[in-house]
Amino acid sequence: VFILGDDVRWDDLACTGHPFVRTPNLDRIAAEGARFRNAFVTTPICSPSRASFLTGQYAGVHGIVDNTDRSAASHKLLTFPLLLQKAGYESAYVGKWHMGLDDSPRPGFDYWVGIRGQGEYFDPEINENGKVRRLQGYVTDIFNDYALRFVERPRQKPFVLYLAHKAVHPNVTQHADGSVTPIGTGGFTPAPRHARLYETTPVPRRPNVGRPPVDKPALMRRIDGVPPLSPETGTDDETIRNRLRLLAAVDEGVGQIFQTLEGARELDNTVIVFAGDNGYFYGEHCLSSERRLAYEESIRIPLLVRYPRAVKPRTVIDETIHVEGAVPE
Repeated sequence: VFILGDDVRWDDLACTGHPFVRTPNLDRIAAEGARFRNAFVTTPICSPSRASFLTGQYAGVHGIVDNTDRSAASHKLLTFPLLLQKAGYESAYVGKWHMGLDDSPRPGFDYWVGIRGQGEYFDPEINENGKVRRLQGYVTDIFNDYALRFVERPRQKPFVLYLAHKAVHPNVTQHADGSVTPIGTGGFTPAPRHARLYETTPVPRRPNVGRPPVDKPALMRRIDGVPPLSPETGTDDETIRNRLRLLAAVDEGVGQIFQTLEGARELDNTVIVFAGDNGYFYGEHCLSSERRLAYEESIRIPLLVRYPRAVKPRTVIDETIHVEGAVPE
């Protein structure tokens, strides 16, 4: 079971050091498995990073090098679920593909649930095995439900589930050229039940917040219609709280997967992985939504693995790793 969060920073989880966020089920992966303290992506933008997780290849190898419409190329990727399918696994993809706008099933998956482009948080349009329909509800909950239904199926073969959430990405519509248009306010939209989480809690800030990168001429140059970097261009506290609120529904889904696997007595036979595709700026260097810059806040990600047969509980791996680069054979 591979679970991918969108734009989740390495320090957004309780187990990675956040002082007030509540992520008990994600923390359980770390407590009963391994936490990588220094995991990095090499291309900190959604589409290339997602392709690299699926293929084990750098962006320059797999060819998904930006967020433009790479739909056709993404149908040709040699992914690890495809290899596992060929080895006899039942495979499923649930969630946000985000390598182009095409939501149709990709090779390598016996079961497919996808959304077009960035999708929507409420009442999303879902492509289930080639049939498109609009569902009522919150997209993270809907993805969690589809994932659980797949895990619960009676089967004789092993399975692989790739669950890729929209959360915690802002609510936007993506166009073919890679540009986006905000949906509503364009903000981060938690489930109503989480709308008031952490509302009175002070948001922690790193020492480099609000400090413009004066030693980086490319970032400090003036661009028409764009305010220069300053403390005002950073991420405000309520935006950060909303991102953490979005993560709550993801964490609940992880708990449901744990419960289902325990009920089937398959938990300890299952590898569970959680990762983020890239980071996000919380005002560091006076930046907010931009992820394409090689700062720690952008390239460092959470990475957790649980598999008792090979990983001892509470293992902490300090070595620096790149999550892309191991080319599948």
